[in-house]
Amino acid sequence: MKLPDSARFSTICIHAGQDPDPSTGAIIVPIYQTSTYVQEELGRHKGYEYARTQNPTRAALERNIAAIENGKAAYAFASGMAAIGAIATMLKAGDHVVVTDNTYGGTFRLFDKVLSKYQLSFTYVDTSRLDLVEAAMRPETRLLFVETPTNPVMRLTDMSRAAEIAHQHDARLVVDNTFASPIVQRPLDYGADLVVHSTTKYLNGHSDSVGGVVVAARDDDSDWLKFIQNAEGAILSPFDSFLVLRGTKTLALRMAQHSANGLALAQFLASEPAVK
Repeated sequence: MKLPDSARFSTICIHAGQDPDPSTGAIIVPIYQTSTYVQEELGRHKGYEYARTQNPTRAALERNIAAIENGKAAYAFASGMAAIGAIATMLKAGDHVVVTDNTYGGTFRLFDKVLSKYQLSFTYVDTSRLDLVEAAMRPETRLLFVETPTNPVMRLTDMSRAAEIAHQHDARLVVDNTFASPIVQRPLDYGADLVVHSTTKYLNGHSDSVGGVVVAARDDDSDWLKFIQNAEGAILSPFDSFLVLRGTKTLALRMAQHSANGLALAQFLASEPAVK
């Protein structure tokens, strides 16, 4: 019997990237709360040498979210802003970025108050209007950073067309998918190069963890993100990784209920004469 797509996707959320613990058979990935690992000899280890560089709990979460977003690899960070900061390290002085004008306030603060000090320039446009996106692109544009739906006014951007515009200008399309979650949309399927989440929101879903993740579609971007995650060290902790893995197991169910609640509210407001 072939599972419907929704059931198959729910199964990916629950199981992807998580093998039973080989020593005990535990079905839930343990919290590997260790800073270092025993090496058999100098430079010879079991794939883990230092917890900033590798951690089994974090690695399981990264495999899980990469599968959920249909990406090649994912890298988990200590916050959503740390994840966006890691993407920004792909830029160099003189580069230009086009950004959704209704983007999250923390993103705007990082771009406008911090990164603009390092000879990076940013143009903010309503990315739901692709004519404005096209007009904002420059020869030095390296990223088109789209948030869709936006936080908080839920403005939408056509990701397929945005990807076409970005790639025509030799730029990468980055999509902040925090508000939709991979249940509603998977931007890499529409041509995005990088997807970023604040795992603090829907991926974790229980308001008890702060984190972020970047999912890459390209090998070169994946290699760089792996390098910068280790170099800068803004990693997601083992315990937070464990919490987000718990969250992705119920992601499909929770987002279905969120959507049902939102639809009920929208229908009520649409029928209310006092509401325009």
